Amino acid sequence: MADELTHIQQQIRACQRCALAGFPIQGPPIFSGHAEARLMIIGQAPGKVEVTQTHKPFSGSAGKRLFRWLRQAGWEEETFRATCYMTSVTKCFPGPNKSGRGDRAPSRKEQQLCEEWLLAEIALVDPEVVVPVGKMAIERFFGRGRRLDEIIGGRYQIDGRIVIPLPHPSGASAWIQKRAHQVLIQRALKHLAAVKEELGL
Repeated sequence: MADELTHIQQQIRACQRCALAGFPIQGPPIFSGHAEARLMIIGQAPGKVEVTQTHKPFSGSAGKRLFRWLRQAGWEEETFRATCYMTSVTKCFPGPNKSGRGDRAPSRKEQQLCEEWLLAEIALVDPEVVVPVGKMAIERFFGRGRRLDEIIGGRYQIDGRIVIPLPHPSGASAWIQKRAHQVLIQRALKHLAAVKEELGL
């Protein structure tokens, strides 16, 4: 599996599908991890900091909040990065939002063009636990049309894996500022801490 995953990762790095389709993406593709990872975290798309400076997933301002959450569940950032697989629904920076606030959300077409890579990562890593972060990643497991407050805070079994969703940790997110939603986030983090203990992650 390790060799197959390495091959897929090489293909992802060489992929030009979205660029050829005319989408204003910026590379390089951002993801990290190895075939032995037992937990996979899936975000929406990398941000500008990830593609221009760090080349590491979740290393911008939203990533800092995410790792504060994960610390509450028992993971230090260095350990988490070394042991868990980190990827996203689309692998390249989609560019800034036309409004000037935040990043542009990848279109459904971009998600479709990148879908093969995400499905391959999940199949080859075969994680016991998946943490989808943000609405776009959550929809991959729960479908469209459901509210985040119906999903966040739960622990689910989907396709033989434990799935614990988290909201997008962006500072621009009004959702995470609401007190009732913060309660749901804390509930999700308690589920993650319990899973970490149960599985020895």
